[in-house]
Amino acid sequence: MIIRKATTEDINAISKLLVHLSEKFIISSFTDEGRNKLLQSMSPEAIRGYFDQGYRYHVADRDAEILGVVAMKNDTHLYHLFVAEPEQGTGLARRLWETAKSDSLSRSSPEYFTVNSSLNAEEVYKSWGFVPVSGVRETGGVKDIPMKLNMGC
Repeated sequence: MIIRKATTEDINAISKLLVHLSEKFIISSFTDEGRNKLLQSMSPEAIRGYFDQGYRYHVADRDAEILGVVAMKNDTHLYHLFVAEPEQGTGLARRLWETAKSDSLSRSSPEYFTVNSSLNAEEVYKSWGFVPVSGVRETGGVKDIPMKLNMGC
């Protein structure tokens, strides 16, 4: 498996992975409005828009199959981090995060990173040094936990 910078050729596969995992693990606690909002934000059209806005995507690729994806917004905000079910628990999420973090640090010197964690991913982010900056919040029917990782600069 390789981790590589994503291209626009990967957009459909990225969207498919994000939508599938969100439907299975994330949106059950959302309102209908929140479910629709989140899934729309993961459509191929939305992903293309993120590429156009300069979000930096990396994918874990094995034999032309996307098994994980990470995206950074503005080199400071971890926007997407998803790993296919068979690869969960293997350390792939950490490898993707480390790739995205290293890529961001190579271009800028952020004082911190942020993430809006899904409710089921909070402990993973805590294990990487992120801390909640507030409790669970709900915006437009979408629930998350805002978190921050200080870089000690």
